[in-house]
Amino acid sequence: MPFLTLSHVTRYTYRQPVAFGEHRIMVRPRESHDQQLISAELTITPEPSEVRWLHDVFGNSVAIATFDRRARELVFDSRVRLDHSPAELATVDIEQYARSYPFTYSSEDMPDLLRSIERQHHDPHREIDRWARRFLDPSGRTDTLAMLSDMTAAIRRDFTYVPRPEKGTQSPIETLARRKGTCRDYAMLMIEAARALGFAARFVSGYVYNPSSREQRTGGGNTHAWVRIYLPGSGWVEFDPTNGIIGSRGLIRVAIARDIYQAVPISGSWAGFPGSFLDMTVSVDIAVDEPSAAPTATTPLAPQPVRA
Repeated sequence: MPFLTLSHVTRYTYRQPVAFGEHRIMVRPRESHDQQLISAELTITPEPSEVRWLHDVFGNSVAIATFDRRARELVFDSRVRLDHSPAELATVDIEQYARSYPFTYSSEDMPDLLRSIERQHHDPHREIDRWARRFLDPSGRTDTLAMLSDMTAAIRRDFTYVPRPEKGTQSPIETLARRKGTCRDYAMLMIEAARALGFAARFVSGYVYNPSSREQRTGGGNTHAWVRIYLPGSGWVEFDPTNGIIGSRGLIRVAIARDIYQAVPISGSWAGFPGSFLDMTVSVDIAVDEPSAAPTATTPLAPQPVRA
């Protein structure tokens, strides 16, 4: 049950002062039975004229900031203290009827899962479908969890992880053809492959850290992306194809969405002379504390006020 101290700083710099439009900030981790916030503070420079908090359609915590002054620099500094109790693979307990694939979700669940089963990317030649079906047992009955585990491991094993700080995501077909990509590319490939087989799958944005010195995770130093798949009996289960892991060990959820564009950590606009924008830098640092050094009690916090 590690306690974590998380720092996420995003900095935009400009040649001369520019005006800022509304910004949408999604960096506050979601609270759940496996991760509880001890404290959370978001500092924005320059100080916004107004900040309001809301929950989006997926229940993600979002801050909306508006500005009334110009500046050469815009900084979002998120500091979080978190009690993380990650779920292990052994806790995945699938209902008997869904332990073998194919199966059909129950009539009670299906109406709410349909949009997460719906494909988001064109696959005119069924390339993703063919790749996904490689993991099926030719006998006709496939162990559900084993199949999804094999798919997760295959992406980790057969594809080359290449960090890409620029915005945007490859299409799943591009990732499949190039055999390389970022964590968000891998997540979208696995989501589309799972949906091709009829699973409800969602995109997850958050952070990754090394739970111990023996476990080295790929994708640190920035935000991370992975997948959630709905399995009857266990609900939404985490699959991280970048690291080939199942469960939330080493993963901190911030945003869950049907599509990657609904889970952008920071988005907004600016106005100024052409060529004013210079650079954007992102720094994420996560420190894992010894349990004995952590507080003995925690209180769930409401969103904290923004400070200049």
